[in-house]
Amino acid sequence: MATPFDVIGFDADDTLWHSEDSFHAVEQRFVELLAPYVPVGVDVAAALRATERANLSVAGYGVKAFTISMVQAAITVSDAHVPAVVVADLVAAGMDMLSETVRLLPDVPEVLVDLGRDHRLVLITKGDLVHQTRKVTTSGLAHHFEHVEVVLEKDAETYARIIGGLGIGADRFCMVGNSVRSDILPVLGLGGHAVHIPYPLLWDHEHVDHDEDLDELTALAELPARLRAHEVPLT
Repeated sequence: MATPFDVIGFDADDTLWHSEDSFHAVEQRFVELLAPYVPVGVDVAAALRATERANLSVAGYGVKAFTISMVQAAITVSDAHVPAVVVADLVAAGMDMLSETVRLLPDVPEVLVDLGRDHRLVLITKGDLVHQTRKVTTSGLAHHFEHVEVVLEKDAETYARIIGGLGIGADRFCMVGNSVRSDILPVLGLGGHAVHIPYPLLWDHEHVDHDEDLDELTALAELPARLRAHEVPLT
């Protein structure tokens, strides 16, 4: 017996290791630091998120883009009254995020070892090339993956390119991730399979309305059994 998937693709942030909790904590710090310098009633967090969305086309994803957006939003919502010391605190928070230790989610190495016995594994993550590469390298997980892709966007075109480069059909590919928008819907649209494993926090930009019946798990440890539930006889 074998699963119908030749290749399993894994998202990285909030699928293999913690990420969004750091963004959430720094965003809360941003709100606290800016509170004395903005009029009552201004939604500082909403202003930051709007700035992030507006900057996506030029700054992309990741901590560096987030830090630029924090500085820009701070200047805007404070009408340029934010002091330099606060801007310095925001930059320092971004630098701390760039250098923080990778914190693996439970059971990640064991699951990769298990599935790697009879599947090709690839890692597909979006964001800043330098930072994402550093996280992959320092995570201690790089050796599990045949291929690592750091991409600008996770859309159908990107997945089609990656799957084509792997020499398989989309129906032989399964993607695993925490974001329905980025990890699940584009792959399903190509005729592949996808397994959704939610993380407690999700960036506002990743929320999406859909009517798909998702293959969803509560933890990565459940993945090997779920994939093997799809086993078919060897021919």
